[in-house]
Amino acid sequence: MNERFDLEEIRHYWTKQAQENEQSSAASWSDSMVIDMEVREIIARLQDGDRVLDVGCANGYSTIQYASQRNIQIRGVDYIPEMIDQARMRLQDMADMLHGSAQFDVGDITALSEPSEAYDKVIVTRVVINLETWARQLQGLRQCIHSLKSGGLFLLSEATLQGWRNMNKFRQEWGMADIPMPAFNQYLDEDQLIEALAPDLELREMVNFSSTYYVGTRVLKPLLAQALGSEINVANPDMEWNRWLSQLPAAGDYGTQKLFVFMKKG
Repeated sequence: MNERFDLEEIRHYWTKQAQENEQSSAASWSDSMVIDMEVREIIARLQDGDRVLDVGCANGYSTIQYASQRNIQIRGVDYIPEMIDQARMRLQDMADMLHGSAQFDVGDITALSEPSEAYDKVIVTRVVINLETWARQLQGLRQCIHSLKSGGLFLLSEATLQGWRNMNKFRQEWGMADIPMPAFNQYLDEDQLIEALAPDLELREMVNFSSTYYVGTRVLKPLLAQALGSEINVANPDMEWNRWLSQLPAAGDYGTQKLFVFMKKG
């Protein structure tokens, strides 16, 4: 496994992502198709009238989509100021497209300044894995729970150890090397996560929305390229192959990225 980044290295990495990618979805993740799949899953669980907190909103790529498809009040926070600068520019450019309202501020998931039980939905996407220890991950999760109303939904989309390992087992069967965990990430253990949050949250769904896509892009695509002797960049997410796979129903448990839908207990 790659040597892990410390907190300052992680901050530097995401600052550089914001500066280089500006308002592109690549500022958050290079695989734009999975981001769009994730957005679809989350939008399906938002309702008009919701007050929503989007923690780790990056440059607002997803946040603005939520507010343009649902009549909600959404607040996005991210601990990288350069990400928030880009999010505010996006909001200014797209304000006329919103059904609801949006605002953006700098904020740290481990020390949120949000009021207690203020939101109907709290969204966290690919944020917790960027905290370097389980203790800090749990601290961030509890901050989010604190701001969620009783009966509200906690929509947590993160990479899991189980999905990552299953995907690599699939690759191993075909003689391919494991895809490593990025040095700036600490993937979540699903069982540990669910057990730790059980006193406050009830798990309603665990959605393996990326499983088919991961098999198609991380297993079948490189195998086809190898068999054909093709020199295509198999990591390119903007190919029609990826776009087609992103529209297929999810099957199995081979996607690293999963959506946890928790409800806060009364």
